[in-house]
Amino acid sequence: MSDNSNNQDALAQSELRDASEIEITEEMQAFYKRADAVIELANSQLSPTSHSGQVGASLLYAAARYSASVASIGFVKGDDLRKEKEEIIEFYTKQYRQMLSDNIDDYAQNFDKYVQLNRPN
Repeated sequence: MSDNSNNQDALAQSELRDASEIEITEEMQAFYKRADAVIELANSQLSPTSHSGQVGASLLYAAARYSASVASIGFVKGDDLRKEKEEIIEFYTKQYRQMLSDNIDDYAQNFDKYVQLNRPN
């Protein structure tokens, strides 16, 4: 799983995102810019016929498919990839769980700022 060390670095950086004493490096800025671009694409797919739950499900599927592709890098045979399946799933599940937890904490802390629920102007 050495090919995924960048993912681990990104996770560590995401945990530090809101810490005021931490400098946001160019690499971290690029990480968030890529994430924001994906979120913008997902938001652009919202419509009267595709609600956020549907778009979110597609986004999760795309993340899983892309992650499987990334995980396959460096393997010579499919059987070797298959042998590492559980470790790969554990790695990505742990990453996702931490990122989701961090973002839920952020949304809870900034709920009024992030969530606009039928508020009068």
